[in-house]
Amino acid sequence: MRLGEGQVAVVTGAASGIGLATARRFAAEGLKVVLADVEEGALDKAAGELREDGAQVLARVVDVSERDSVQALADAAYDTFGAVHVLCNNAGVGSGAEGRMWEHEPNDWKWAFAVNVWGVFHGIQAFVPRMIEGGEPGRVVNTSSGDGGIAPLPTASVYAVTKSAVVTMTESLYAHLKAEGAAVGASVLFPGPHMLRTGLWESHRNRPERYAKERPRRTPYRSLDQWESAMRAAGREVEFTPVEEVAGTVVDGIRADRFWLLPPSEHSDRQIRARSQSMLDRANPSYLESFILD
Repeated sequence: MRLGEGQVAVVTGAASGIGLATARRFAAEGLKVVLADVEEGALDKAAGELREDGAQVLARVVDVSERDSVQALADAAYDTFGAVHVLCNNAGVGSGAEGRMWEHEPNDWKWAFAVNVWGVFHGIQAFVPRMIEGGEPGRVVNTSSGDGGIAPLPTASVYAVTKSAVVTMTESLYAHLKAEGAAVGASVLFPGPHMLRTGLWESHRNRPERYAKERPRRTPYRSLDQWESAMRAAGREVEFTPVEEVAGTVVDGIRADRFWLLPPSEHSDRQIRARSQSMLDRANPSYLESFILD
């Protein structure tokens, strides 16, 4: 699929991090961009910066966990630009869950699934029928994670479960689009290969009251800077992947018609092989044994 002037890209979670970097890259390629995010102040700032750089931008406050909100986004995008060629279902949150799975609050799971899974599904239902009807080449890119998409990090199990679901949803979408003979394709994105500086660590700032925690946390939320400091204190240096590099992976993958937007990584490859071999051997998941929960 070519990318260039006259095309339109919609990005959710677009006010910061991967979403904003991807929107900027699309704009630099000449696309009109539709920015969607739940955080109004950050969204206005991001849209203003893109407009200053000469981009054609539509910005909408959207809660992807709400079907009507995403449908309204699609209506606004088509009313404004007349078409959508790229949809990036990128909005995501961490759950804030603590402890063992049987200790988790149901609302931690409900919130994470509402955004990370239902948000992707709402995007597919709101946009894909219109993208197919338009008859032009298009692409849906759903953001997963190595945590869950490849193998779970048990200390972040809720997030991992949602990101595993995104992979399966995207595989199914790919098959459905092929069966229809649609000009629209599908890809699943694994940001990385290293850690990323995004707002995911502070997801709780946007947690809605309907999914509020039912009891106080046993430990305070930890920021990315605090986590990085703790890693360094433990003698472990953390490597980061610039979000602009992730945006490049998206653009290059769309142009190359790649389903797996998975950057080369020895660590990821080891996990994929170990998990696959465990399944083929009907063996216990030894690839999880290095994760010892406190």
